[in-house]
Amino acid sequence: MPALIKLYVTQVAIGFGISAVFVAGLLWFDVAGLWHLVSHDPAGILAVVMLWVSNGIVFAGVQFAISVMRMAEEDDDMPRGPGLPVRLREPVLVPVRAESRRDRQLHRRR
Repeated sequence: MPALIKLYVTQVAIGFGISAVFVAGLLWFDVAGLWHLVSHDPAGILAVVMLWVSNGIVFAGVQFAISVMRMAEEDDDMPRGPGLPVRLREPVLVPVRAESRRDRQLHRRR
């Protein structure tokens, strides 16, 4: 089996394991009355499985992404170019004619 596939399968298994712990914690601490809802409904086991699979997909993706990003190597020996020139932004005064309240009231009446 290629190393990347082996890494992916391992990380997916870890992600689904984390999901199982997360769902067990949700049920154990009865978050939002979830344990009561699941235990008193005939389709409760289906809801738990759906919650586990949905969270497993998310946690597996995050776990794999973290493992891939950690594989990056620092490229300190690469030569660096001069880079782009930095343009400093300076504030510019823009003249604005301020109207008095009287001018605005006269303008509204017209």
